Amino acid sequence: MLGIIGFTLHTLGEIMVGFTAIMVHHRVWKEHKIDKRVFAEMNKERKIGIIGLILIVAGFAIELVFRTMS
Repeated sequence: MLGIIGFTLHTLGEIMVGFTAIMVHHRVWKEHKIDKRVFAEMNKERKIGIIGLILIVAGFAIELVFRTMS
């Protein structure tokens, strides 16, 4: 069970980081400029990316514990 939780958190983190990177580039491409609205969106996406990275690390740690216990 612990292995599934670790794998799920890791996968969710990877998806969030990838999605965030894609959305930032799409937003800048769509706007063709950087203004306060774009900066606000990029800040929100940066926070999502950080949460994604935390999930990746948490998932890794859980998987590591699970695999060493097996």
